[in-house]
Amino acid sequence: MNLSSSLVGFTCRLKPGMAAFAITFTQLVIAAVDTPTSPAPLPPSLVSSFTLPEAYARSDDGRASPLRFRDGHATTTPEEWARRREEIRQAWFALLGPWPEPVARPRLEILGSEPREGFSEQRILLEGAPGRMLPGILLLPDRPGPRPAVLVPFYEPESSVGRGRPRRDFGLQLVRRGFVALCLGSPGGDAFKPDLAGASCQPLSYLAYLASTACTALGQHPRVDPARIGVVGHSYGGKWAMFASCFDERFACAAWSDPGIVFDETRISINYWEPWYLGLDPKVTRTRGLITPESPRTGAYRELVAQGHDLHELHALMAPRPFLVAGGSEDPPTRWATLRHAIAVNRLLGADQRVGMTNRPSHEPTEESNATLVEFFVHFLGDRPGAPR
Repeated sequence: MNLSSSLVGFTCRLKPGMAAFAITFTQLVIAAVDTPTSPAPLPPSLVSSFTLPEAYARSDDGRASPLRFRDGHATTTPEEWARRREEIRQAWFALLGPWPEPVARPRLEILGSEPREGFSEQRILLEGAPGRMLPGILLLPDRPGPRPAVLVPFYEPESSVGRGRPRRDFGLQLVRRGFVALCLGSPGGDAFKPDLAGASCQPLSYLAYLASTACTALGQHPRVDPARIGVVGHSYGGKWAMFASCFDERFACAAWSDPGIVFDETRISINYWEPWYLGLDPKVTRTRGLITPESPRTGAYRELVAQGHDLHELHALMAPRPFLVAGGSEDPPTRWATLRHAIAVNRLLGADQRVGMTNRPSHEPTEESNATLVEFFVHFLGDRPGAPR
């Protein structure tokens, strides 16, 4: 399918302060699908993870197709998808609240640097929002640039560099493979009471905004190739990475480790309804825990559910960029029924094998799931013939 001849130019019309960039949907699709530098065929180690299991090939998860406009008519061409895509973005931003003003040139201050095995570790302060500096850790490989880069958000940056909870060291694993890794933690240091710096959007959307600013900073770093920036996170960091990559097209690919990729009110860890995610409400603060008559939905989450929205709409915004769900207890194999929606959007755009999932029994990452996650980034961002540039 020659999308370069069939797509019309389409610019995402962003309200002031919603994002730090504008991109044409035509450019996005052509860059990811229809150029000589499109990804090479998947290596054998990734094929099974990017193959829809036959058991779910015809499963219906009951969610409305993101290819269907709000007025009910279906999207059948890439041109129509460009308009439907913008409709989804506008609907979510209308409910989540606008982003703060973008930071065109974020300040990055180096507080200290130390050599480690094959790379250097820099303690940094990053201007995540206007005038607000976030502590983080930047890992730079001892290899010539420009390099691919990955943003790694989590509760705190130390775990991401191998100085915290085990098997959450995505930054460390990726810098060893030649990636620049920027590791950030919760704004203000408390994920349950995030410092929104006066922003009027929901906390999880604000985290996506911070990630967007971090993407800008990475793209301006002399050691980074701005066309090869990804994002990855586990659990809380997985939610952060998912919203960041879905809302900011500059992330070339993304991996989400067991965040809960759909709204599921039977799982206490898939708690998008909490006030530190999407349930912030100036009039009421709900009791922490599952949705009950005594502790009902609040904030933007209440409106999202009432209007029939779910996270599969955000997955669709990734197309044709690749993403991997490193699923555990919160994202079991049955989530393939929902991932079929994103696969359908990619199919409309002429893209194949852009939606993947691995599965493990527990929420905790494993050596095997992490190995596949790292190979995902090496394939889609790394230095090899055919890697996207």
